[in-house]
Amino acid sequence: MFQVSNLMVFYENALAVNELSLEVAEGQMVGIIGSNSAGKTTLLNTLSGLILDIQLKERRKGGEHITVLGTITYQGRDISLMPAYVRAREGIVLCRERHPVFGDSTVMENLRIAGYLKNRAQIKRGIDLAMELFPALKALTRRKAGLMSGGEQQMLAIGMALMVEPKLLFLDEPLLGLSPAMQQKVMDAVKKALKMANTTIVIAEQFARPILPVIHKGYVIENGMLTMTGTGEELMANPEIKSAYFGI
Repeated sequence: MFQVSNLMVFYENALAVNELSLEVAEGQMVGIIGSNSAGKTTLLNTLSGLILDIQLKERRKGGEHITVLGTITYQGRDISLMPAYVRAREGIVLCRERHPVFGDSTVMENLRIAGYLKNRAQIKRGIDLAMELFPALKALTRRKAGLMSGGEQQMLAIGMALMVEPKLLFLDEPLLGLSPAMQQKVMDAVKKALKMANTTIVIAEQFARPILPVIHKGYVIENGMLTMTGTGEELMANPEIKSAYFGI
């Protein structure tokens, strides 16, 4: 469904992603595991096409020079130069880190804003799905998003991403800053979304413990380089992973 070959991303002369290749099969949940500053956000920005927008803005203002090399293929087509908004229309959606919601709008308004290109029936279907995945949002539909907790905002952010009815959903550090209990709630909802929303999910996280038991395949990156790959079970049993991420 989705392949990346020899991807490299440079910020000026700094190498952020180095000769990275990966593959995502339809219907899978794939994990990208790495510590802070390992290159996870740059990778997802590149796969979703957002890096092209950042690159253009930097070029226009004479700022940081960004270079992207390699090939990104989606359903057999090379989309390496496809803009982010076109990728979104094709079903490739990024839920960015740190709960990207509209703070002055209510929960319901946020969901409707996210589905503004959909028809009335699709919007209702998306809202129903968000409420089923995240029951806590049902009592908060009139609450302004900026007054919600970090965990509630993260639930809303994922619900907004699902309003687009993505075929491939990238989640960038959805567990960041959440309590262990809230992390588990979010992961339970993500597992349900994999089936109920009929979508494929790529989740980038530094918190490996909640991720590894549920992913079909995992990629471990350090300093922008792929250092290890395997199934969730294989990575959980690996002594290096246990030492680096579980403190064992």
